[in-house]
Amino acid sequence: MPTGPKGQKRPADVIGNAVRVMRIATGEEADEVIDDGKSAAAKELGSKGGKKRAANMTPERRREIAQAAARKRWGK
Repeated sequence: MPTGPKGQKRPADVIGNAVRVMRIATGEEADEVIDDGKSAAAKELGSKGGKKRAANMTPERRREIAQAAARKRWGK
């Protein structure tokens, strides 16, 4: 059975997943949400970090980083 991004079990097929959603909606089955241990405030600040870093960087430095990423991605 495949797992979700946080390790939760998920049905492999579409119909099985639909049945699971229906059971959660009707209350037959509990929706297990795994807590990742991060507060909502930390998640909010974390999502802003990359944008702030890019805003403080010079265009030349951003270009260097982008070129290095492209070389890594397409150099295989």
